[in-house]
Amino acid sequence: MTVSATPDLVVLLDDDGHPCGTAPRATVHTTDTPLHLAFSCYVLDGEGRVLVTRRAVTKRTWPGVWTNSFCGHPRPGEDPVATVHRYAEHELGLELTDVRCVLPEFRYRAVDPGGIVENELCPVYSARTDGLPRHHPDEVEESRWLSLEELRAALAAAPWALSPWLREQAAELEAAGWFASQVGARP
Repeated sequence: MTVSATPDLVVLLDDDGHPCGTAPRATVHTTDTPLHLAFSCYVLDGEGRVLVTRRAVTKRTWPGVWTNSFCGHPRPGEDPVATVHRYAEHELGLELTDVRCVLPEFRYRAVDPGGIVENELCPVYSARTDGLPRHHPDEVEESRWLSLEELRAALAAAPWALSPWLREQAAELEAAGWFASQVGARP
C-alpha cells in the first residue's frame, strides 16, 4: 500500500490578516502571489552577533541574496514557535533557545528581479543558539555571524545585496531598539 505525502500547505490570508484558505507552498509564489502567513527569524549567539545567510542560488526567489537567519511558512494549525524550530533544524541544523516574537505585525510585499512576488504577513522572531550552522544546500549557500555594527554597515553600503524583508525588518527592529538591546545579552 502506498501512503501519499501530505502537501506542504501555506495559510492564505484576507486583507485584514485573517486565515481564508490554504495553498500548496510550491505554487503560492508567482507574479500574483496572494497574501499569506510566513515568519522570519534572527538567530543570535553568545556574543550578541546575528547570523545572516545567503540564500541558495537555486532558490526560486531572491537566489543568492543575503538575508536574516532564516524564513519560512507555518503549516495550517502549526504552533508558530514549533515552525521556527522546524525550519532552524532543516535549513541550518541548529537547536534554538529563547524563541520570542519581536515584531508580531510585520507585513511586506516585494517583487524580485524575475517578477516573483513576496506578499506576506511575516511575524519576526528572535532566538539564541550555541551551535554552529550546518547549511542545507537547497536552502542556504553560506552564512556569517555579524555584529550589530557590521550589519548596519552592510545595510548602508550594499542594500541591493540584501533581501527587501531584511532591510525593512532591520529598520523596524532598529527603531524599536531591539538590536541594541541584544548586543551581549544572554537570556
